[in-house]
Amino acid sequence: MKLETMYQEIILDHYRKPLNRGLRTPFDVEVHHVNPTCGDELTLRIDIDHSDGNAVVSDVSYEAIGCSISQAATSVMTELVLDQDLAAALTTQGEFLTMMQSRGEVEPNEDILGDAIAFAGVSKYPARIKCALLGWMAFKDAAAQAMAAADASTDSQKETA
Repeated sequence: MKLETMYQEIILDHYRKPLNRGLRTPFDVEVHHVNPTCGDELTLRIDIDHSDGNAVVSDVSYEAIGCSISQAATSVMTELVLDQDLAAALTTQGEFLTMMQSRGEVEPNEDILGDAIAFAGVSKYPARIKCALLGWMAFKDAAAQAMAAADASTDSQKETA
């Protein structure tokens, strides 16, 4: 089986059987992102567990309408960041962004990206890059909001002590 065919199968599998689809509670942050060029929409929720002193992505859920690329990329993203330290999840997000902005010129890191490497070919099609990035950028936005809320809570606790 050719590598391109295998990558297409990964994308189609995640599109047909999306992981973590359906908004769940509890959650710390909910964001809504839209790709105005094609109409894809995504509502994403994340829950961060701070119980052991580290920020760990304990849940990611979403509802989306749009093309197979945006929905499959979001499904893959949830699989990769779920149960990860938030810093590691953001590193993965950064690697995906680098791959998508490379226009196929950068060799992606499969150890970090896992199934997300299937989207490497999409980076050659500028019109589809925003589709593939929709869920990943929503995750980055939600993570930033969750970190800001955690920092504000920590500052508030210090002030009352």
